[in-house]
Amino acid sequence: MAQISLMVHGRSYQVTCDDGQEGHLLKLAEYIDRKVGELEGSVGQVGEQRLLFMSCLLVADELFDARRQIDGLKTGEVPLSQAASYGVGAGAAPGAGPGAGPGAGDERATQALEACAQRIEAIAARLQEA
Repeated sequence: MAQISLMVHGRSYQVTCDDGQEGHLLKLAEYIDRKVGELEGSVGQVGEQRLLFMSCLLVADELFDARRQIDGLKTGEVPLSQAASYGVGAGAAPGAGPGAGPGAGDERATQALEACAQRIEAIAARLQEA
């Protein structure tokens, strides 16, 4: 286990994490710090606890939106042709050579969506533990 110091809104927080996860946690803390800064810029200084709570709500809202988009892609409510607007390439993946049959791009897109969903679920689990 590694211990890392994360800075959010000018305050240092000591966190224990699995070895090798330090860089990922630093990126998460930087993202939260940006959210707190943006929120403070729009609503002013309303107290650190409230700013952190409101920032958590914004991040959770983004997470739920992403899940909703992924669910829409999985269920077909959002056609794969519109998947690019969600950051997922439709059709054949770059570098798919000749012989990539019909539906091969759809299969790769589905696999990419599954990987995204797993990553979002892992982030949600970490947020629940925090």
